Amino acid sequence: MMNSEEIISVYESVAGITEQMLAAARDSDWERLAALESRCAGHVRTLEKGEPRSALTGAMRERKLTIIQRILADDREIRNITEPWMAQLSSLMNNASTERKLSMSYGMNQAG
Repeated sequence: MMNSEEIISVYESVAGITEQMLAAARDSDWERLAALESRCAGHVRTLEKGEPRSALTGAMRERKLTIIQRILADDREIRNITEPWMAQLSSLMNNASTERKLSMSYGMNQAG
């Protein structure tokens, strides 16, 4: 089990990574964003395994809440950037699939 300082340290690390993720999303650096997301997931797993079930108290609880709010704000902004890009990518992939199906169908009709 982690102590209070260790817990806060991991949350701070997650916050730092999400800030970097936001910068990568703003720069359309999708490879960097994916790599940072993987790092972030590792820290989250650490918290899931090592954070005690008992709640933090006082100043530590407030600090954790402030950090989580930063993380959530960055996450919201990342989603605002990536969701339109993902929709555009999905549309392009669907169009390519439709074109391939039409080409295969058209090609079969020509051969017959």
